[in-house]
Amino acid sequence: MKGIRVRLTANFMIVIIFTVAILEMLLIYIVRQNYYSSLEGSLSNQIKICTEMYTKYFSDTSLQDNVLYNVDAFWNQSNAEVQIVDKNGNIVMDSQGSIAQEMKGNDIEEALTGKTGVWVGYLNGQKVMAVANPLKSDNQIVGALRFIASLSAVDQDIVKTEEIFILIGLFVILIVGSISVFLANTITVPLQEVTTVAQRMAAGNFQIKSRKTRDDEIGKLSDTLNYLADEIVKKEQLKNDFISSVSHELRTPLTSIKGWAITLQSESFQQKEMLNDGLNIISKESERLTQMVEELLDFSKFVSGRIKLNAEDVNLVNLFEHLRKQLTPRAVRENIDFTVDYPENMPNIYSDANRLKQLFINILDNAFNFNHPGGYVHFKAEVQEEGFKFTISDNGCGIAADELPMVKEKFYKGKSSHSKNGIGLSICEEIVNLMGGKLEISSELNKGTDVVITLPKGERPDA
Repeated sequence: MKGIRVRLTANFMIVIIFTVAILEMLLIYIVRQNYYSSLEGSLSNQIKICTEMYTKYFSDTSLQDNVLYNVDAFWNQSNAEVQIVDKNGNIVMDSQGSIAQEMKGNDIEEALTGKTGVWVGYLNGQKVMAVANPLKSDNQIVGALRFIASLSAVDQDIVKTEEIFILIGLFVILIVGSISVFLANTITVPLQEVTTVAQRMAAGNFQIKSRKTRDDEIGKLSDTLNYLADEIVKKEQLKNDFISSVSHELRTPLTSIKGWAITLQSESFQQKEMLNDGLNIISKESERLTQMVEELLDFSKFVSGRIKLNAEDVNLVNLFEHLRKQLTPRAVRENIDFTVDYPENMPNIYSDANRLKQLFINILDNAFNFNHPGGYVHFKAEVQEEGFKFTISDNGCGIAADELPMVKEKFYKGKSSHSKNGIGLSICEEIVNLMGGKLEISSELNKGTDVVITLPKGERPDA
């Protein structure tokens, strides 16, 4: 979690520093522009007053005479350095006395064209701002008036303001950086707790629970982890019950086989009738063992995904008649009303005939096992637009509401004494899924169960 905390904090800090730096530069630029604009506005107002005064009161006298006799009227209007240039751009008066200095800046050129010129640059090694305005006599430009102000004081004020902004920016980075560390911890600390719980679960402790602190993604992760642990515990219990059940079911026929084998080996054993009974029991129990082992192997193949369907055209009428003939003797023996109902023009299905037979017999076997004398088991087939619907219904003991969602789960055996090893319905579910269909079970305790299987018609490779 240290890596995530460091990365989150570092990313937060990069965003914060980048944002503050951009805002600092923007604010400093705005402040600088405001200071310069303010000075430019002040000089422009002053020079405008002077040029208007020249036009109104001194324009009837030549520029040179005004420089000789009325120049005080111009530089007394401003604290800036004042220059007067003639229409050729030559300096004819400078309030600092530096007439011979080199002319710099394009503000004079603009003023001599009738515009107000502004120039910022270096003059005599000092950064200055110059504003020039034309001097007119009889609407003719006779020269230009120029005010020059030093920017050193302005720049000092700007630097002080920049330092204040930088300090504020550093303070903001410090405060927001601390908040980002706190925010990173709100993510990494719960994640660390979930990781610790996951590690302990990985070590085999499924009783521990992840504490949910917030209803967010990490909270959902905690819920999922707790659900996963509960499911693992439940599946582990089902597996243990399954192993115990299978061990018991395997032990019963093995005990019978072993007992009769010892009896038949006895030298004092002479009765032929008992010999036939013993061999018959050994044969039946061996057949039951074989069926159980085959069912387990079949289940293992389904779970590992090694089962493939051998699809072919299956005559459903023949299949239903086979089911009728196979189960009718049992129905008569157990006094159960068994019917098989299907349309006369039942079409074929393109599927695996053996798996279909296994599917139907497994479910019908359950219907008989959980029924009672005088009850019924009805098998009904219907043709639908996109496939087939098979319904197996009975009026047996039914399934409790709390057990119904779990009856198709692997290893789930149920509470009834008639339950077998808990893999029959899970195999049926695997077969139906492999065929692209759906298996649905509805039941009510002590009233009966309905199993509905829907299967597609199947597509032939040459279709």
